Amino acid sequence: MTEIYDSGAAKRSQWAVSVQGLTKQFGEEFAVRNISFKIPQGKIFGFIGPSGCGKTTTVRLLTGIYKPTSGEVNVLGIHPKDFKAKIRSRIGYMPQQFVLYPDLTVLENLNFAASLYGLGFFNRIKRINKMLDFVELSEHKHKLTRKLSGGMQRRLSLAATLIHDPEVIFLDEPTAGIDPILREKFWERFRDLQAEGRTLFVTTQYVGEAAHCDNIVVMANGQLLMVDTPQGLRRRAFGGEVIDVQSKTALTWDEVRQINNLSYLRRNVVDLGGSSYRMIVEDASVALPALLEWFQSQNIEIESAKEFLPPFDDVFVILVREGTKNV
Repeated sequence: MTEIYDSGAAKRSQWAVSVQGLTKQFGEEFAVRNISFKIPQGKIFGFIGPSGCGKTTTVRLLTGIYKPTSGEVNVLGIHPKDFKAKIRSRIGYMPQQFVLYPDLTVLENLNFAASLYGLGFFNRIKRINKMLDFVELSEHKHKLTRKLSGGMQRRLSLAATLIHDPEVIFLDEPTAGIDPILREKFWERFRDLQAEGRTLFVTTQYVGEAAHCDNIVVMANGQLLMVDTPQGLRRRAFGGEVIDVQSKTALTWDEVRQINNLSYLRRNVVDLGGSSYRMIVEDASVALPALLEWFQSQNIEIESAKEFLPPFDDVFVILVREGTKNV
């Protein structure tokens, strides 16, 4: 049955996006297989995985470009097949590839994008100027788009995506191929959008960008491996929180055995070499003072003891390796 669009109902929904058992098959190949997740309104939701894992296919399913083979998907309470102009005006989509007109100027491209959403003349000028400032392209608005650098073209794409002030924004690899400084600027803009109440769905193969997200999907081979917070992913990968201790002299076998028997350790001590040791605990803020007290009681001198935050590249490798064992 076709769902009747009710803007009030969509606004009342706590979920910007809801997906259940979503599958997309091309011939005999599964691009996306049986994935499920929900995105609360006002959150930055990261979608992380290697190239070819199904990220772009998922975005195209959520925006109605592709029709699912099976499963359910709702964006702002509506199935993409039932999107009308009014609901589409509340959604923004920045594709991975540059799709604007190279022989138009920056200003002309934004004017064209704004016209697609029916923005009136005065409102259009106001929005264009705001977006030019937002992506720092005001000084380049009369340049032909083909003469822009790759990074500037990405910024123009972002401005065109936001020109109609959407509530839910799909960004497919928005930072691909741009330098680290510009990537950080993009994420500053994304956080600004979130502060305004927008919901962002961001795909990326830069695993370190997970730290910017509220929740993250880890995907491989078209399948969803897990959904968690950045800290939750670290805990899953390492079995808890991590404390690194550097002692002045190497610990004896008996001292290591005693540490392994401490109630707040979740795994045995890992010898990193050079009198450096790694310990996995339930809660680093609780375990660290207790460890310091234990070392002091044993008259063991230490040079440093601190919580270690594993880089997300390491976290991702562990999670994908473990997650795909049973796939």
